[in-house]
Amino acid sequence: MTSENVFDMEEFKRKISPRKIGLGILVILILVFLVSSFFMVGQEEEGVILRFGKYQRTVSPGLHFKIPFGIEQNFNVPVRRILTEEFGFRTEQAGVTTRYSTRDYSQESLMLTGDLNIIDVNWTIQYRIVDPKAWLFNVNQRHKTIRDISQSVINLLVGDRTIFDVIGGERTNIQDQGMMMMNKFYNLYQLGIDVKNVKLLTVVPPKDRVQDAFEDVNRAIQDRNRLINEGKEAYNQTIPKVRGEANKIIQQSEGYAAEKVNRAKGDVARFRAVYEEYRKDPRMTRARVYYEMFAEVFRNLDNVEVIDKELKNFLPIKSLNKKGDDQ
Repeated sequence: MTSENVFDMEEFKRKISPRKIGLGILVILILVFLVSSFFMVGQEEEGVILRFGKYQRTVSPGLHFKIPFGIEQNFNVPVRRILTEEFGFRTEQAGVTTRYSTRDYSQESLMLTGDLNIIDVNWTIQYRIVDPKAWLFNVNQRHKTIRDISQSVINLLVGDRTIFDVIGGERTNIQDQGMMMMNKFYNLYQLGIDVKNVKLLTVVPPKDRVQDAFEDVNRAIQDRNRLINEGKEAYNQTIPKVRGEANKIIQQSEGYAAEKVNRAKGDVARFRAVYEEYRKDPRMTRARVYYEMFAEVFRNLDNVEVIDKELKNFLPIKSLNKKGDDQ
């Protein structure tokens, strides 16, 4: 070793004193303390804090403190984010032009219907984490459990129906019942999630020589439903109109009947009043009725001339309709 090297080593030992080493260690400890004491929880997350591996508390979004040096650990859980599981296909890139995986996932999508036909169903479930503690600690293989339960439920519902029901009118019922049954099982396992939506994307026969026939049947079912809807629309347009016209005629008839009844009642009352007067003074009443009848008969007649059959001549009153001296 040369004298220059000995001089450099001695100089280094002189500059690096135990005090400086202690200060360096203290700075490192402070940095480790600061780095391991604070953590950030995102706006869509909640933080679960463990102390020595045991659950301690759940914190909301923002900056939080924890005991450093690994005494407390934090796990951020996306509780405000809708998560999706896909069955029968995989989305590699979502966007304006979605790209799907070319791998075969038929082991997930091929199912047996109630009438012993094979059908290919692609579906998705959307769920949200509602209990971050249960999500982290109650179930070991969370995603596998979610997928296994979802597949079991959809297979069960499809297996209870014929192939035409699955393709046609029972599709919505399968989605609704599937969501309820999945939530029931997830709550039973205390998985800490809530299924928000179950969507059957494609429901088709397997890709073989019978697929064209099933597509023809599916189109026929759709045409049948369309014609039924058109018939219901025509029914809804015609029947209320006819009922309205019938009600109008009934009301007019009832009004006409009421008018006739009231008029008849008025005539009866008038007849009774005349009869009572007739009983009091038959001669006077007979004359009054005669003059009223006479006035009623000649009310709308012009140029009326009255001849006295006894005198064989015109009465002085020639025109019953004129007023003045001629009368």
